[in-house]
Formats: sequence, structure tokens, C-alpha cells
Amino acid sequence: MKRLFALWKSGVALVSMLLFAGLVFAQQVNPVTWTFTTESVNESEYYLVMSGTIEKDWHLYTIDMEDGGPMPMYIEFEESNDYALVGGITESPKPKEVHDEVFDVNVKYHENKVVYKQKIKSNSKNGFTVKGLLDGQACYDVDGKCVLVTEDMSFSVKPVQHKIEETTNDPKEVVEKTETNPVEEEDEEVVEENTEENNNESETEEEVSKETSVEKSETTEDTEEEEEKGFWGFLLMAIGGGLLGVLTPCVFPMIPMTVSFFLQGQSSRASGIMKAVIFGISIIFLYTLVGLIVSLTSAGADLTTVMSTSWIANAIFFILFFIFSLSFFGLFEITLPTGLANKADQQVDKGGILASFFMAVTLVIVSFSCTGPIVGAILVKGAASGSWLEPTIGMMGFGFGFALPFTLLAASPNLLKKLPKSGGWMNSVKVVFAFVLLAFSMKFLSNIDQTYNLNFLSRDLYIAIWVVLFALMGFYLLGKIKFPHDSDLQHVGIFRIFLVIISFTFSLYLLPGMFGAKLTPIASVLPPMTAQNFELSSGGVPAVEIEEALCEEPKYDFLHFGYNVQGYFDYTQGINCAKEQRKPLLLYFTGKQCSNCKQMQSFIWEDTRVQDYLNNKVIITKLYTDERHELPESEWYTSEMDGKVKKTMGKQNLDLQMTKFNVNSQPFYVLIDPETGDKLISETMEYEKDPDVFIEWLDKGLEAMK
Repeated sequence: MKRLFALWKSGVALVSMLLFAGLVFAQQVNPVTWTFTTESVNESEYYLVMSGTIEKDWHLYTIDMEDGGPMPMYIEFEESNDYALVGGITESPKPKEVHDEVFDVNVKYHENKVVYKQKIKSNSKNGFTVKGLLDGQACYDVDGKCVLVTEDMSFSVKPVQHKIEETTNDPKEVVEKTETNPVEEEDEEVVEENTEENNNESETEEEVSKETSVEKSETTEDTEEEEEKGFWGFLLMAIGGGLLGVLTPCVFPMIPMTVSFFLQGQSSRASGIMKAVIFGISIIFLYTLVGLIVSLTSAGADLTTVMSTSWIANAIFFILFFIFSLSFFGLFEITLPTGLANKADQQVDKGGILASFFMAVTLVIVSFSCTGPIVGAILVKGAASGSWLEPTIGMMGFGFGFALPFTLLAASPNLLKKLPKSGGWMNSVKVVFAFVLLAFSMKFLSNIDQTYNLNFLSRDLYIAIWVVLFALMGFYLLGKIKFPHDSDLQHVGIFRIFLVIISFTFSLYLLPGMFGAKLTPIASVLPPMTAQNFELSSGGVPAVEIEEALCEEPKYDFLHFGYNVQGYFDYTQGINCAKEQRKPLLLYFTGKQCSNCKQMQSFIWEDTRVQDYLNNKVIITKLYTDERHELPESEWYTSEMDGKVKKTMGKQNLDLQMTKFNVNSQPFYVLIDPETGDKLISETMEYEKDPDVFIEWLDKGLEAMK
């Protein structure tokens, strides 16, 4: 009996331990395991390799993320005199891409496995350590919760051959790969036992390997298919850009003159065609060279991140696009130094095969004032793909499309007679370009506004500007508006009518966006829905009456609640006001780029009953765990959990969530007794779509408060 009782006690203890372990696991979530290694490239260069293993049913967002989307992966390295970074960070395999209905943008993410690489150049003959921080977001496919993925990185770089050291985020595991054999002298019986176990394990591993290889094969095929579609789509766009460049006022009038050059004074037609082909190849070579320069500067890996975060880069692009648009409207002409074109033209006069090359150089220089925006757009698109090669491919395609008409017309000069003569319509093309450039210049202003929480360009204002621009373009095409260098429009042709229909239709399509319509097909070029100030559903009037104002003005006026809800963004302010008004404190841990948080808000917070609870029955405090705003040094503190100094709002809020509630996923709602700081009820609220369930949960907290 005593033995049975002892076994029963052991069983209870074991079950209790398992339940406790399961509870901890369910709370503190770490879906990505990281391994940090170094790879030697040569005597002075190394790769820092960050390999992440992602748990099943989880996905990790990528470095390359559209503005207004989920939180991208940020990787930073501490500065040191021992090394210098070379180029940008690359990631593999190619991420999956889907359209997110909550953010209204395309989002990219990794499943199962991800590898980031950063090349460095060593400035030291001795070994050294590279430290850094990896910060991203992972979301669970089953219940919609998201967690921040934060990891301190440490790479040991040693100038020793045949040895790579690895560190992992598992404190129990330190891996060191060497060429020595770890098993040299073992007892024969132990070896036999190990051999048996290894055989059994190898059989299991073989089965798993087969399943994994099938999954990898399927994934690889899908990825390759996506890459192929993306490649051909980008190449066709680049070729189309080249053909469009031929129609610009700087280039089209030069076609007859250029083609005539290849046909005059030639010993045979074949000789003229040969020079035309050399001319075409030279154009392709020159534009490809531009793309190659961009590719070799390693801008491709970082351009998207720079474009979405750097105000300098965005301001430069906005100014360039704005200046080009003013030039196309006819305010002034943009020309490169005439000396460049004159020197190339002098080489053309010498004749011979080499003249074809310099004829191409002259055309490229002269045409820049019109083709510059098209070339810039293709370079940005290519570099933003993350592939270092795509800017080169894009410029090769542009050069091919640009050179093709010249080469074909030189081979068949009779086609020249069928070309429309340059005239007033050429300036119309230029003015239409001006309207389009002016519209797209707004995108760069929006990037600055969103990144730095400036709130000067809301989504509705942005769309209103576009509505006006494309409506004006329609009136211009009808001849109701004239610019310098425009000819009198005697009649409106069929082609113009179609362009007018497109302009006005697009303008009318944009109009509902001013009142909150999602406009999903063009969401990637618009500010996010969070930047919408006016929604038709609310009419600009609060949906519920607020019975009692907040105790004081909330800190951090660059943060917003939306949905006609009032509250705080600081824990101390929230709990003090809850004490003063004797209301429960509702802590809402969220993220600016948390997709599921925003989706839950769209389902729950739009309900006026919920708005009444949030405004009048509780004090809500919205705590962003990914806000990078750095607090004053007097507010910094060292965390008891990990011993790190918490400097930003996001780090402090996440530390509060983990230390107080042992949870690191968002969205996460918890009701607090402001007098004790403890939970009012044990239940917390995570991802939920039903307002009735949310209200029932709030009622439990209010009852407990009484």
C-alpha cells in the first residue's frame, strides 16, 4: 500500500510538472530557433550567417516589406574597428508573398527555414567577436497570435582554417564543428549499444528525410515558378519602358535623322543594317552598364529598407520626381552638360563602325531629360526585389526596347513613311508624363510621414490630391487646359477619348477612398488605412457619448487609438487615472505592424457597444511592443528578466508584458485592479472576432471590480 501511495505521489508530481511546463510553454512563445555561424570567403572576408528554424504553422516576416505592412525583420550590428560591413543583407529562400486584407498591402514571409547573410571585411589579424541584434515578428497561422522575435547575436571570427564555431539561442547548446573525430577510444560494449541506437535513429531519420525532401521539392518547385513569373514580368515591364521612352519628345523626333545616318553614304544596304545593329547593341550595352553599376554597389539588398526608413532618400526622390514633372509641364528644360553630347557627336562625324557606338552615346545623353524618370523607376523596382542582378536585367530590357525601333527602321526604311510626324501630340505625351510623375512623387512624401509619425499627409488627403491630378489630366486631354509649347487642339481623336475615359474613370474610382474605401488593387501605392482621418461610417462624429474625460492629456501625441476611442499609451498614466476614476485598467498589448491586432480591432472596436465600454467603463492603455521611439535616459532601466537595458517604448512595454504576465504574443488584453496592480480575473483575451464574447469578458472584469 505504501508503495502504491508513493507511486501515486510520484505520478501526481510528474503530471503537475508537465502541466506547469505546458502552461509556461503556452505563455512564453519562441517559435524561431536561431543559429549564428561564420563562413570564410577568403583571408580577409567572412559571411555572418543567421539561420532560423521556424516552427510548424508559424511564419516570419521578411526584411523587405511594403510601407504600412507588418513589422519587417531588422538586423543591426554593433560598430567596431575590427571589421567593416560589405554590401547589404541577403535572405534565402525567396519568401512567399500574399495580399494581406488587413494592411491592404502585399506581405512577404518565410516558413520552416530562413537564412540571412552579411559579408564583412576583417581589419584585424587576430580573432574578434561581432555582436548585433535581430528583431522581427512571427505569427501563428492557427489562432492568429503574433510575437516579437528578438535575439542577441554573437559571431566568433577567428583566422583559423578548418574550424567554424556556432552559437545558438539555446543556452544548453554550444556547437563547435571541427575536423577531429569526437569518438576515439570507447569501450566496445558502449560502442555496440550506441551502434544499435544509431541504426534505429538512422532508420527514423531516413523516413523523416524522405518526407522532408518531398516537402522541400514541392516548395522549391513553387518558389522557382514564382521566381520565373516575377522575372519575366519584370523583364517585359522593362522592355515596355524602353518602347515608351522612344515616344518621348526628346527621342521621337530623332528617329528619322538617326535612321537616315545609317542609310546615307553606305556601300550597301547590308553595311547600313550592320551599323544599325551595332548602334542597337551599343544602346543595350550602355543601359546595361548603368544597371550593373547599381547591382555591384549592393544597393539591391538594402534599397527597400532605405526607401521606407530614410527621410533623406525619400526627400531626394520626391524632389527629383517633382522637378522632372515641372520640366515636363514646360516650366524649364532639363539638359545634361552640352560638352558630353558634343564630344560624342564629334566622334560620330569621323564615320566608320565606331561612329555607330558614339551615335548611341549621343542619343542616350540627349534623351536623358525624358527617359530619366522611366530609368529611375525600373532601377528602383529592380533593386527593391532584393536580387543584386535585377537592376542589370532591368536596364538590359529597357535598352533592348529602346533600341529595337531604331534597328527595325534602319533595316526597313520604308516604315519611316508610316510613322506619325512629330508635333503638338508629342508635347501632350510629355504633359501626361508630368501628371503621372507628380502623382507618384507623393509616395515618397508619404514614406517620410509614416516612418517618422509626422501626420502631415493623411490617406484621405493623399487620395484627394490624386483625384484632382487625374481629373485635371482628363480635362487637359480634352483641350480645356493648355500649357507652354501646347498647340491648339482642333478636334479630339479616338485615342485621346480613350485616355480621357481612363483618366476620369480612375479619378472617380479613387473618390470613395477619401471616405475609407480600401482600394485594394492600388493599395501598395497608397498610405495605409491607419493614416485615414475621415471615414464615412463615422461621419467625423463620435459614435458614442463620452461621459467622463481622461484625467490628463495622454503622452506621445504621435500615437493614435482610432475608432473614436480615448485612452493612454503609458502604463503609469493609465493606472493613475484608473485609480482616480475607480475604474478597471484595461491593458492592451499590441504592435503598429501586428496584422492580427488590427484585424481584431476592425471586428471588435467598430461595435459601438465596445466603444462605450472602452470610453466610459474602463481606462484603456494601449501599449505598443514594437514602437522604436527612444525614451529619455532618465527613464531607462535594466530588466530583471534578461538583464538588458530597455531604452525604447516598445522594449519597455514588451518587458512589462513578459515579466508581469509571462506572455510575449500580441494581441493581448488583460484587466487590472488599479489599487493592487493584479489581474481582476484570471482570464485574458487574445485574438477574438466576436464583439459579444469580448463584451462578456469585460463584464466579468467589471463585476470583479465591484
